[in-house]
Amino acid sequence: MKPQEIRELTDKEREERIADLGQEYFNLKFQVATGKIEDPSRLKFLRRDVARIKTIQQELQNQSQGADAGGDEKQEPQEASDKK
Repeated sequence: MKPQEIRELTDKEREERIADLGQEYFNLKFQVATGKIEDPSRLKFLRRDVARIKTIQQELQNQSQGADAGGDEKQEPQEASDKK
């Protein structure tokens, strides 16, 4: 899935998509164990799709929390003290 397609989904639809992909991934791993897998590269795509959806979910949660907290202010990194 493309990131824009994922962002257009509702939270519930994203959760369902993760569950579906997880089940498909489990089934393919089982096929690997039994030696009956037709397309082993599908595993890689499933892992990446799940990671992509979870990443976008996290981004959307952070945006909504940032809007509630009052802005998108970035914190300055603390400088290490000079030790001689």
